[in-house]
Amino acid sequence: MRHLDEYRDPEAIGALLRRIEAILTHPWTLMEVCGGQTHSILKFGLDELLPPGLRLIHGPGCPVCVTPLEQIDRALAIAAEPGVIFCSFGDMLRVPGSNGDLLLAKARGADVRIVYSPLDAVAIARSERSRRVVFFAVGFETTAPANAVAAYVARRAGLDNFSLLMAHVLVPPALEALLAAPGCEIQGLLAPGHVCVITGYRDYEPIATRHHIPIVVTGFEPLDLLRGVYAAVVQLERGEARVENQYERAAAADGNPAARRLLQEVFAVCDRKWRGL
Repeated sequence: MRHLDEYRDPEAIGALLRRIEAILTHPWTLMEVCGGQTHSILKFGLDELLPPGLRLIHGPGCPVCVTPLEQIDRALAIAAEPGVIFCSFGDMLRVPGSNGDLLLAKARGADVRIVYSPLDAVAIARSERSRRVVFFAVGFETTAPANAVAAYVARRAGLDNFSLLMAHVLVPPALEALLAAPGCEIQGLLAPGHVCVITGYRDYEPIATRHHIPIVVTGFEPLDLLRGVYAAVVQLERGEARVENQYERAAAADGNPAARRLLQEVFAVCDRKWRGL
């Protein structure tokens, strides 16, 4: 399968592992940022294939995992209100709050619906004008544009019964918090390629400079991740600290300009809690 098999080619993976081992002269600790990267690393056993002395720390998690308890409780409270249709992706239904989860709320009589796109929730609001429709907008920068489109479409359609319960997070502030923490052992970062597809990777350049740490943008297939590891190790061995893009087939320095403009029009950046930090 084109654009998949070539990134899982055992011979290419073996050759890259040998290149990593050949240049490794010191023990180094890298962190992959995204839970999707962690999933691929464990699925394909990449952490077991790396040479001794090279350690991977699993990053700050997925947007579902980092959504704070208070926001889950807020979702449960809204879902329980009369006349509300609460829409969410399926992965949020089992995240526990203080008193159950959204699946339990549905069993208790709340109108909780799984949707596969935020625009599905907009369609429900259009067909159920007498009821309030709330979409649980969860995600990193990757899913934010689709949620912004939903808000934009609903506003243009005059759907005053549609709203978003916001649970978006930004990656760079979380990395700043981790790298500034006392005792931080992270020496290199594998940045999430899908986030950089949207926002680009210029926001990571001040982080690399400030903390003197290589940051390599990677994809999610085995060869993508190992190329990221190799590039990070090369920089560490040379004493370099800069942002490098190893996901050029999808990510660019400035990301997706149209998506970024929409995000700036619809959303505002603010402080929020991040479960685990």
